[in-house]
Amino acid sequence: MDRLTAAEVFITIVERGSMIAAADALDMSRSMVTRYLAQMEAWAGTRLLHRSTRRLSLTAAGEKALLHCQRLREISQEVAAGLGDSREKPHGRLRISCSQFVAQLMLLPSLNSYLRHYPDVAVDLQIRNEMINLVEERIDLAIRITNTLDPNIIARPLGQCPSVLCASPKYLQQRGDPLSAEQLRSHNCLVYANFGSSVWEFIYQGDLVSVPVSGNLSANDTTVLLSAVRSHGGISMLPLMSATPYLASGELVQVLPDYQPHALGIFGIYRSRTHMPQALRLLIDQLVEDFARQI
Repeated sequence: MDRLTAAEVFITIVERGSMIAAADALDMSRSMVTRYLAQMEAWAGTRLLHRSTRRLSLTAAGEKALLHCQRLREISQEVAAGLGDSREKPHGRLRISCSQFVAQLMLLPSLNSYLRHYPDVAVDLQIRNEMINLVEERIDLAIRITNTLDPNIIARPLGQCPSVLCASPKYLQQRGDPLSAEQLRSHNCLVYANFGSSVWEFIYQGDLVSVPVSGNLSANDTTVLLSAVRSHGGISMLPLMSATPYLASGELVQVLPDYQPHALGIFGIYRSRTHMPQALRLLIDQLVEDFARQI
């Protein structure tokens, strides 16, 4: 069997989530799709997909095979386009995963500019806060804000996200202004759930200060915490970009301005350094430039 066709069939099965859907997309019979998959597994010498009545998922070998198949398709496209003519415009579909905060305040301005410049590229934006398997979820780029990045994943730093401690004037009138980080222990602190332990870290007079905090609300979405703070629910550590308009209007006030929260890193996480589509590489380059200007 033709290896390129088999690779294309395998990619389509993964992208569509089933052999029936792949057969429809490729205008093939289901038996033909099954034969190509069987041949792929024969070449690999192992099973590439976990099969169940509910869904298909990649085995560890399948994840590696998918990367090789995608690269084979890219090479084929480059040859067809004239041995990879560098003047060819990027094209295809990119699937991006990020939080609602990142999508609204940081990513969309860049995406709008990018898509105007490269009209042959389409973007499928997935609003997700949790870490995901990029291969299994067919995600080309995940954007995460964290200081605890897994060293085993492939990521490129896109910038930094400074934070600010803030509350509403009404909350502070009721509970009092904390005069030191230690006094945050007695306040209702609204925390980001994905950070695990509720410990806030600050730089104060050149020293690192860590304070365990607690409160009656945690969430894995910045916009939820922002709404809770605006509703006088407590004190929270929020991205400076999201809090700035409300600090400027006086709806929120900065708490403990002499204590500087640790800035968080912004990372673009992707599947392979060597098998990166041109469209994705250009987008990441633009995000590095745009995020540097925004923050």
